[in-house]
Amino acid sequence: MSTVTQDELAPAAASPMDRPSRSREIKNMIATAVVWAAFLIAIVPLLWILYTVISKGANLLLDASWWQNSQRGITSRHVGGGAYHAIIGTLEQALVCALIAVPIAVFTAIYLVEYGRGTFARVVSFMVDILTGIPSIVAALFIYAVWVTTFKFNRVGFAVSLALVLLMIPVVVRSTEEMLKLVPNELREASYALGVPKWKTISRIVLPTAFSGIITGVLLGLARVMGETAPLIILGPYSKSINTDLFNGFMAALPSMINEDRSEVLAPAVNRVWAAALTLIVLVMFLNIAGRMIARLSKVSK
Repeated sequence: MSTVTQDELAPAAASPMDRPSRSREIKNMIATAVVWAAFLIAIVPLLWILYTVISKGANLLLDASWWQNSQRGITSRHVGGGAYHAIIGTLEQALVCALIAVPIAVFTAIYLVEYGRGTFARVVSFMVDILTGIPSIVAALFIYAVWVTTFKFNRVGFAVSLALVLLMIPVVVRSTEEMLKLVPNELREASYALGVPKWKTISRIVLPTAFSGIITGVLLGLARVMGETAPLIILGPYSKSINTDLFNGFMAALPSMINEDRSEVLAPAVNRVWAAALTLIVLVMFLNIAGRMIARLSKVSK
């Protein structure tokens, strides 16, 4: 019977490779400090902007008339009025824009990820890249040339929505495309192995798995277009009255309301500009919260 010596019971000495070198620790500390510094540099201007907008615009938002009245009959010298007309216009234009842009963008992303091969797919991807870099004023001028100059239609809220569609599509396409690529191929292969057709695999497996990411991309697209001013100036002149008809008459929106009073120096008009900016931020925030809740409730259970 062999005996175990004390040396055999002692733990083996750690090799030099098991201990991080001093230089690695220093590099890790430097990298951590650089990351935190970059984060602070990025977050400080954001917090500064939020503080400025909230401190200067929160007073009007706490007044119920701000959410119930329009600016009809209110001049830059008068205190009061509300943003109801601009909120309605912004939400209607964004909703119509989303109804048009989201299906087109999602189906385009599905084609590029699931079906796209060859020259046509490369052309589609190239055109999406071009749309990504188009300035908002170029999109507005294009719709003006088609809607007003060619078809002789009036400048209305629906034309604004069409211009916003051009700006929203590439954002949703790229975000949806990346989310679809993150879906594991094993899920697709398992579905195909069971004899499920490809279109049903996409609709029942791939899309539900990537749903939360797709919703996030849609919200990013909405946040991108809801603050645009150029399409509103060119295609939808500002009105201080309430108008819910996208196809008739001028229509207000929060960005155009901000642009209308931004040149004024009188305190009532300046306060309304800050309040309108804060209202737009609040609307985008609520859309993001709602989208997160929808994505969480619709998440595929594992």
